[in-house]
Amino acid sequence: MIDGDEVRRAREGDREALVRLLRKLEGPVYRTARYMLGDEQDAMDAAQEALVRIYRNLSGYRMEAKVETWAQRIALRTSIDFLRKRKPTLPLEEGWEPHRVGKGSPVEWSGVAFDVQEAILRLPEPQRTAVILRYQQDFTYEEVAETMEMPLNTVKSHLFRGRKKLQSWLADYQEGGVLP
Repeated sequence: MIDGDEVRRAREGDREALVRLLRKLEGPVYRTARYMLGDEQDAMDAAQEALVRIYRNLSGYRMEAKVETWAQRIALRTSIDFLRKRKPTLPLEEGWEPHRVGKGSPVEWSGVAFDVQEAILRLPEPQRTAVILRYQQDFTYEEVAETMEMPLNTVKSHLFRGRKKLQSWLADYQEGGVLP
């Protein structure tokens, strides 16, 4: 949790407060970019760009919302910009089957994580954003609505639809007992 006093000091030019603020924000900003983009290098680039935007726009931050929410909004917009500019990537090799390993092994769980990440990336943008903020960043429904600048019921609707799609896409794991 970032206190308002530290934000005020950073806005007033206290370099140490600014560095502390950006360090506290860099992990959540990177995680959002990683989940939105799915690619580690793109996520690092987007997170760096988002932190620069946060720094440049700190004087315009009105302190009406939590700084974490404001920063996530910038991270989301930056990630969406990266998605729009992204060149298409080639799919994985055909025949690659991540599930041909022993049940419960670390390799299998990394496959599960990969499949969940891929499923999240397949969601339409508002659903993906809502799912990431709610379940990856652990935001409350109200914080998700504030970050996405949407009414609370719209966010709940995006979350409901996103969860339904993920349940459908990941049903094999539920039936096999891998995911709860």
